[in-house]
This record gives sequence, structure tokens and C-alpha cells, in this order.
Amino acid sequence: MKLSIVIPVYNEERTLEEIVRRVQQVPYEKELVLVDDCSKDGTPRIMAELAQRYPNVRTFRHEVNQGKGGALATGFSKVSGDVVLIQDADLEYDPADYPALLRPILEGKADVVFGSRFLGGAYARVHLFWHYVGNRMLTLASNCFTNLNLTDMETCYKVFKREVADKLDIRSRTFAVEPEITAKVAKMRVRVYEVPITYAGRDYSEGKKIGLKDAFIALWAIVRWSLFN
Repeated sequence: MKLSIVIPVYNEERTLEEIVRRVQQVPYEKELVLVDDCSKDGTPRIMAELAQRYPNVRTFRHEVNQGKGGALATGFSKVSGDVVLIQDADLEYDPADYPALLRPILEGKADVVFGSRFLGGAYARVHLFWHYVGNRMLTLASNCFTNLNLTDMETCYKVFKREVADKLDIRSRTFAVEPEITAKVAKMRVRVYEVPITYAGRDYSEGKKIGLKDAFIALWAIVRWSLFN
């Protein structure tokens, strides 16, 4: 099995090198597909250095910012592996969880795996209460439309067999990509599993980007991708 790890990147000069180092430590045949979404800091320089240091790192850049969804769409179009995994460029999600995420697929039980921050992983940072409430409410709304019983629709960690990833045709250009992916996976009627993951969430002073506006965008995306597309 070859694992393709798609990493959307936007102004992550503080964490990018470290997350790539951690991903490289995971013992799978893998490629890292880094997509820079028109960063304004030192991210492009760091990406170039990483591509020179690691033969399995492939880098791509948007000349115009397209949002997380745009970066994922580009990344998914470039993968060559048998399994595709989404990894954020910050340090909130730990690549040490890859074996747990991949196990249902490798055992032939799942086509898609979500990593849940709310199923009781090894640890989770005590974090922003209203952010937690918003995540749970959006997951509930998504479940009502998709008939899935997920605990964490908004999680970064989503893993797909290649044939599923190829069918997603990601259209969203914001954080609405999470409910879009979930709705499209549900419509495929593939086997979806959830596993607990660890989580070290950032606050806004540490660079967290998602806010209240994104919650309303996600709510509309749940309705749109479930009913109209």
C-alpha cells in the first residue's frame, strides 16, 4: 500500500517543517503532496527546502488564494497512492494516529475513515468551549441530512481509498469542504468508520483560522451538498 498525504498550506512557516518531519517518521510507503494556497510568509521557501531534502515530497502553489477546499482539490488531483489522507499543516493533529486511521481500510472493513476528536483519544487539549459546541452542532446537522452517525464531521483527519477520493470532485473553496466531502461520501454509500484520535487544538493567538462566519458557511454547505448536488 502506498499512502498519499495531502497537506493544504497557508501561512504555516512556524509549523510546516515540524509537521513534515513527523509525517516522515510514520512507517509507510508514502508521498507528501503539499499545496501552498498563495501564502504571504516564508512558507514557499520552506516548501522548496523540504522538496529538496525529501524525495517523496511534491509541492504545488496557487498564485491566487483558493481556500482550503481549493488546496485539497489540487492535492487530490496530484496523488498517486492507494490511500489518500488529509493532514493539516499545523500541529493540532498527530501523524502518530495514522496506524489507527488506516487499520479499518487495511483490514478490508472500510472505504473511508474519519478521525474523531470526541471519541476519547489518548489525549486532547482542554480547549475553546464554543468551538466545541459549534463542532457538535454542525456534526448533528450533517448527520440529519446524511443519515450517518458521525461524532466529528469537521475533523481534518479523513482517509479514503483511492477510488473514493477520485470520485469526490471537490468544489468548495472554503472550510465548507468538510461538509461537502461528508455529504458526497454519504451519497456514495461506501463503508465509513470512525476512530478516536488525539488533538492539540490551537487558539486564535496561535494561528487558528476558523471562526463564526465559517460555521454559517458550513451550515449552508450541509444543506447544499446534501439536497441540491
